[in-house]
Amino acid sequence: MPEPPGPTRRELLKMLPLAGAAVLLHPNWRSRLVSRGLALSDALSERTFNPLLSAPTFADEEITPFERFPLNSYLVDDPEIALDEWRLEMSGLVTRPGEYALSDLRMLPRVRQNTRHICIEGWDVVGSFGGMQLADLLALVGADRRARFLEVTCADDYYESLDMATARHPQSLLCDEMYGRPLTREHGAPLRLVLPTKLGYKQAKYIVGLRVSNVLGAKRGYWVDQGYSWYGGL
Repeated sequence: MPEPPGPTRRELLKMLPLAGAAVLLHPNWRSRLVSRGLALSDALSERTFNPLLSAPTFADEEITPFERFPLNSYLVDDPEIALDEWRLEMSGLVTRPGEYALSDLRMLPRVRQNTRHICIEGWDVVGSFGGMQLADLLALVGADRRARFLEVTCADDYYESLDMATARHPQSLLCDEMYGRPLTREHGAPLRLVLPTKLGYKQAKYIVGLRVSNVLGAKRGYWVDQGYSWYGGL
């Protein structure tokens, strides 16, 4: 008895969208595709990042009023840090590890910049930020120039990590003031990151620890571990 004819090429082509949909609907396949897509995007973003290019800066009259700068906290707007006792712990691939008081950091050159903060939720504002260049702190503690990552821990249990090119970018700040005034508790006091080349979720608040490393642990970033891009660049 002759075999029934197989599907024609045209029929197979018609079936491809259905097959693709079936792959996407399967949770395991969908998760793998998303993970691979994010990894490729991160790799391309890191490769094309130019540390010599600056994000746009703005005149004072273009700044969003302070009262309209949104609060976008992880758990609470104030984790109730004892500001007088606060210290920043530096660890990892550094020659001068240890705890640094805010007064130690303020010995570094001061920077003030008006830059845009962009949230992945769809809003953006132009803020006025002041503080110390992250690169200056890395030099102060003797961070290994060959290190690849900077891991960030926060008093509210938030966590993040950065590529070192971004950490050393001249606009990357350890911010202790906004709008010419000391950083308020709800905006991250005593210390937060300001990274004009990154999306808002990379700009951790309530910082208590920085670790220089070559290998990231399982916790790469709170939102990153929920499926967001690790690079988070603009």
